[in-house]
Amino acid sequence: MYKRRSLFVTFEGIEGSGKSFQCRKLYENIKRKKIPTILTREPGGTPGAERIRKVILEDYFHKNLKEKFDKYTDTLLYLAARNEHISHVIKPSLVRNKIVICDRFVDSTVAYQTFGKKVDINFVNFIHRYILQDIKPDLTFILKINISKALKRLKKRKNKNRYDKFSKKFYINVQKAFIKIAKKNTRRYFIIDNSKDNTEAEKVILNHVLKKLKMRN
Repeated sequence: MYKRRSLFVTFEGIEGSGKSFQCRKLYENIKRKKIPTILTREPGGTPGAERIRKVILEDYFHKNLKEKFDKYTDTLLYLAARNEHISHVIKPSLVRNKIVICDRFVDSTVAYQTFGKKVDINFVNFIHRYILQDIKPDLTFILKINISKALKRLKKRKNKNRYDKFSKKFYINVQKAFIKIAKKNTRRYFIIDNSKDNTEAEKVILNHVLKKLKMRN
């Protein structure tokens, strides 16, 4: 049986890994069991954080602008959005014993900004000490995918943002970073191969969550 408690579940992975899709599937599966659950995302999740998200993404789509955000400015915007998200959505929901399913969280900052763009990890950790407080995921699913498969999925997207347009090498390095992060804590992280277009990954993810909740499927 399910004993009501908070649970913070995050999904991480490169673009085209099926991360957002699996977030939605888990949300739908948990809701069917009448468990209080919210689905949210980063950057974003609150009106203010969504405005910051728009600023971050639009900075890369003004073709006539020669000047782009410095990588530290970019990182600070992500962290500012996270602060809003934690304060107004994540923490209040966990206090109310809800399950929070989040599309990206701190591991994306580490993988993309520190591994990918070489932002100093100490810079990120210093700010996280103030904004994370005691908030940390209970479960994190790293969705691994064949890079060629991911690129094929990205080509099919009608509405692309800046992250859908990085080089193949960049995606390879970021995926390696996610896997490296996951291997440091095998109790919290689960690496799921999501290369196949079937329901196997969905079932595995749901079972891990139900096990954490001590509830049978």
